[in-house]
Amino acid sequence: EGEEYDESHKKKAVDALKRMENWNLFSDTYEEFQNYTVARDTFLAHLGATLWGSMRHIISPSIADGAFHHYEKISFQLIFITQDKVRHIKQLPVDLKALMDGLSSLVLPSQKAMFSQHMLPLSEDPALAMAFSVARRAAAVPLLLVNGTYRKTVRSYLDSSILQHQLLRLSDHSSLKGTHAHSRSTLEVPIFWFIHGDPLLVDKHYQAKALSDMVIVVQSEPSSWESHLQCNGQSLLWDLRRPIKAALAAVAEHLAGLLPLHLVYSQAHETAVEDWIWSVGCNPLSITSQGLHISQFQSDTIARSYILTTLEESIQLVNSAIHLLVMERTSEQTFKLFQSQERELVNKYNYVVSLWRRISTVTGELRYVDAVRLLYALEDASKGFVNYVNATIAHLHPIHCTRQRKVQVEFDMTTIPAFLVVLIVLWIVLRPRRPKPKIN
Repeated sequence: EGEEYDESHKKKAVDALKRMENWNLFSDTYEEFQNYTVARDTFLAHLGATLWGSMRHIISPSIADGAFHHYEKISFQLIFITQDKVRHIKQLPVDLKALMDGLSSLVLPSQKAMFSQHMLPLSEDPALAMAFSVARRAAAVPLLLVNGTYRKTVRSYLDSSILQHQLLRLSDHSSLKGTHAHSRSTLEVPIFWFIHGDPLLVDKHYQAKALSDMVIVVQSEPSSWESHLQCNGQSLLWDLRRPIKAALAAVAEHLAGLLPLHLVYSQAHETAVEDWIWSVGCNPLSITSQGLHISQFQSDTIARSYILTTLEESIQLVNSAIHLLVMERTSEQTFKLFQSQERELVNKYNYVVSLWRRISTVTGELRYVDAVRLLYALEDASKGFVNYVNATIAHLHPIHCTRQRKVQVEFDMTTIPAFLVVLIVLWIVLRPRRPKPKIN
């Protein structure tokens, strides 16, 4: 009986292998056994979910809402704000080498990173001390423990919106002025690094926060701080003395809109959703790791963000210029002038379209560095087309405003009788009348 049992199992296994050989993922093949069909459908569902998740979280992850432009140079302004005066910047409790190496990893090969360092003691700057005190808050935050219970914790934090407003008011400070504020090729990234003794966070939960025009980082004394996150049944402990990882993640979001790996936009829900399975990798965007350098996937995401912003703005510029031409009133007098400008308009438009196609092709081949090098040419071409359209319309307006002095009369079979009728009426109305004699 045992041998017959083994033979039957071998036969079933051979039949299953034969069915799997004829199995095609992309066709509806009829299967005789219902349980095998269910297993195949379940496998396909999991496979599709895994592939879709990898596309959304790794290949083409979601980015923050905003416009992220490409610059040839990135100037990181490290502004360390301490409670008391420090003689030299090397005496600060900050690993400057690790910080600058991490910031340099956020820069593409076609870009150049520059660094400037400043120190501002609160004890010697009353305005800055007032901004710090106004933005400081305290709140009771519920903390979910590993066993499923809640515990109330009181956290001291900085309100980023209030602090941003106060720091903008201090923009005239000599130490806060940037030398490349109005440069087209250089982007200044001010990083305000607050060093404080007591435990301090930003917006209740964060060590660093990316804002529209700055990055705020806080550093405190505790080296083992129980955060609101948990992994493998244990709370994640943060080293508040070393917020470099959080600072790099915030700068990445400020530069190109990079988000933590577990966050992604859901079209079905029309909002951001979390999937912690993808919080992997040794990089600053992974909450559960301690890496300080971004991966090649994330570097490609930065380049893709620059490309998408430039393409979108170029398309909007060209469409707005074409809309102006469509709304322009045409006439016989403006036709000749427009015809003289038509060739150059078409050439400039075709050049912009050729750059669109070239950038799209190069990006499709995953050659992001080569595509990024074409962005400046696309910006110049788009602005050149818009300027030429505006100049053409400006030349057409004086013709529209010119007074037409020539009166054209069309002659046909009814013109002469009409003139005769008008002359007769005028003669009757204007003929001299005989004076009547006056009788007294």
